[in-house]
Parts: sequence; C-alpha cells; structure tokens
Amino acid sequence: MELREIEILIDKYFDAETSIAEENQLKMYFSSHDVAPHLEQYRPMFGYFAHEKNQRFEKAIPLKTRKQYVTWLSVAASVVILFGVFTFIDRQPNDNDLGTFDDPEVALRETQKALNMLSQNVNKGASTIGYLEEYESSRKTIFKK
Repeated sequence: MELREIEILIDKYFDAETSIAEENQLKMYFSSHDVAPHLEQYRPMFGYFAHEKNQRFEKAIPLKTRKQYVTWLSVAASVVILFGVFTFIDRQPNDNDLGTFDDPEVALRETQKALNMLSQNVNKGASTIGYLEEYESSRKTIFKK
C-alpha cells in the first residue's frame, strides 16, 4: 500500500470517517514490519487495539441476591396497609348524627345561607363566561380551520 494512501487513511481515521475495511487496512499496515518512520508513533495505538480485542474477563462476578430485603419490604408494606385499614375503620362515625336540625326554622335558615353562598359563586363563574366566548371568537378568527 502506498504511503500517501496510509496518510490519507490516518487523517480519515482521526476524523471518524473511515469504514471498517479501511480501519482493517490500517491495522494490517501497522502490524507489519515496514512502517514509515514518521508513522511509528501510531503503531502502539493500532497494536493496542489488536491486543485488547483478544482479552477476555475471566473472573467470576458474585451476584448478591436481595431476597431478604424484598421480604422485609413486603412485611413492612403489609403492616402499613393493615394499620391504615384499622385506622380508617375506627374513624367511621358510630352515631346516626347526619347534621340534622331539631327546629325546622333553623334548618330553613341554614339551607338558605348555603344556597345563597352557592348561587353567589355560580354567578361569579357565569360572569366570566363572556371572557371565554370573546377568547373563542378571536381564536377562531386567528386560527381558521
């Protein structure tokens, strides 16, 4: 292979533009004995790749199981769920007091107060509908379908 071709391939290699076949040509060139003196500096790099490609990891990796951790986690979750269920059941109202009034006039006044408060909030919401209609009409003129 010509020296000029090798130099071009090295430039392409450092620009990450070489194909696998071109990289193999570089590896074969640098593994041979007739490497140009000014390219000797690249020989260890390509030799390193060839050498490291054949290395394998031989040690066994011990796998630690987390069985005990999962067991304790499930026990703790069960305890929390049981505590929550018993707390919820215990807080249920036991008497039949549903907020009723003995005097019908007091019940009427409280009902009127609640309905008045509800109607005021509904009226506030109804007044803002005009803004939504204006927004919708301007949106339709801007974004025509």
